[in-house]
Amino acid sequence: MALDWQQVKAAVWRHQIGGLKPIYAIDTISLSALVGIEPQKSALVHNTERFLAGLPANNALLWGARGTGKSSLVKALLNAYYEQGLRIIEVFKTDLANLPEIVDEIRDLPQKFIIYCDDFSFEANDASYIVLKTVLEGSIEAAPDNVLLYATSNRRHLLPETMQDNLNSTIVDGELHYADAIEEKISLSDRFGLWLSFYPSSLPDYLEIVDSYFPDYSGDKEALHEAALRFARTRGSRSGRTAKQFFNAFATPTPD
Repeated sequence: MALDWQQVKAAVWRHQIGGLKPIYAIDTISLSALVGIEPQKSALVHNTERFLAGLPANNALLWGARGTGKSSLVKALLNAYYEQGLRIIEVFKTDLANLPEIVDEIRDLPQKFIIYCDDFSFEANDASYIVLKTVLEGSIEAAPDNVLLYATSNRRHLLPETMQDNLNSTIVDGELHYADAIEEKISLSDRFGLWLSFYPSSLPDYLEIVDSYFPDYSGDKEALHEAALRFARTRGSRSGRTAKQFFNAFATPTPD
């Protein structure tokens, strides 16, 4: 049964039912809550606003270190632009074969749709990414104007690269010519016109994120920061995710 996209903000493809399941419990994160990733946020907001305005816009690949805000940024876009007609459909890698069916269902609707693929990467012998190429650039049928794909990944090229792949590349007349294996791997990520790189947080950035979770903290800020750094050391990571986990572990309820 087709969803009422006037009422539904987001949906996820469920292979068990062979269709889209509406999501009503939406993560409430806002763009303003995301700190330490201003350049990436600005670029993705600009691209999304062009998309909503009916201007040419790019599919986006958000790649880089874990826990740095890639997924949160996409979710925050929905909260910021739902009233302007933005909708999100989440599709897991295991359900990529259903992408053409999903796109067919929404291509003539007035809303603008982001197909969202989280934690996206493929193994060496995984050919399921081929259907993704078709959705990104179309086949005989042109790609729809109301659909973009935003994907997050820890890999820049989405597919694993080996030393052997690089050894087969050659230099011809002073120019680098990639081996066929490299060309194939680059060709997938190359279909994303917007690449946004996310890196582990610096110490000041990490503490800024921590402070954003404790805006009304009136205690010893130095002690709070030291506790946050100890927590980060136990996780082996300074990131937005780590800062949120620290908040979940140490925040105390505000008295009534």
